[in-house]
Amino acid sequence: MNVVVQKYGGTSVADISCIKRVARRVKKTWSAGNRVVVVVSARAGVTNELIERAKAIRKNPSDRELDMLMTCGEQETIALLAMALEALSVPAVSRTGWQAGIITDGMHSKARIREVKGGDVRKQLRAGKVVVLAGFQGVNESGDLTTFGRGGSDLSAIAMAGALKAKTCQIFTDVEGVFTADPRIVPNACKMPAINYEELLELASSGSKVMQTRAVEFAQKHNIPFEVRSSFSTKSGTQVKKKVKSLEDTLISGVAIDKNQVRVSVTELPDRPGAAAAVFKVMAEAGVVVDMIVQNVARNGKANLTFTVPSEDAFRAEKALREHLKEGAGGKLGRSTNI
Repeated sequence: MNVVVQKYGGTSVADISCIKRVARRVKKTWSAGNRVVVVVSARAGVTNELIERAKAIRKNPSDRELDMLMTCGEQETIALLAMALEALSVPAVSRTGWQAGIITDGMHSKARIREVKGGDVRKQLRAGKVVVLAGFQGVNESGDLTTFGRGGSDLSAIAMAGALKAKTCQIFTDVEGVFTADPRIVPNACKMPAINYEELLELASSGSKVMQTRAVEFAQKHNIPFEVRSSFSTKSGTQVKKKVKSLEDTLISGVAIDKNQVRVSVTELPDRPGAAAAVFKVMAEAGVVVDMIVQNVARNGKANLTFTVPSEDAFRAEKALREHLKEGAGGKLGRSTNI
């Protein structure tokens, strides 16, 4: 089978007119004789609205119940897009992450994929149907719904493309590809026709919003090439693969900015071997990605450790560290958005 996996983000399916536009694009791909899997996100703003509702009930809702709630956004989109395709005489069927057999670990809100069984996706493709798959979600071994964190639909698409050995994987977004800088901030930024995994991974981890970092890591690990392009344009995008042919290596590929970081400080940390490592072990176990790290020279047997984490993980990081310090690790905790 010539399988094409296409992923459309929240802005691409923001309203009914956008969903109809996506349906027309999918029909064109399907009509060319391809078997098509379409991975979609929740409509723009829906996930944030669901989180706000949850926090209106409880300030810090459990991650399990948040996952149960947030998966509703994608389930709305897959049903609407399947209907839009059927209205164009394209046979389509919607599938959730668990129906597609996307098995994850037990880490709610930042689950990692362990296996993609596929469910009946291959059967539906052989029958000529377009499979509309809910991105951002899977199921753990206990049967609980799990989510992959912000931008998780990218990961769903890459993982499904790998499992189906798709000939093409396209990540549709609201920009025409990967640029040397954010074109909304730097108007004269240039689109790159191709980029390798390592370069895109560095941009993504440094704040570029074009792709989820973990999705790029997954693609690199399993060598799954893909293209980043705009759902609002027919122009070609940026090819992302293992190696990019170049007559001369560039020292700088692009520049990224990340405004959604929080500074976490552990002051008066006992200056003993393994103290800092224990802090970062706690962060890893909590599923928090640490970025910039600064540790000062110890004085009077005490040291200060400062690092940054994504804003969305600030509460999780603070909670885990407070428990760690209460257990006798020593030190005082603080955080700030002034970086």
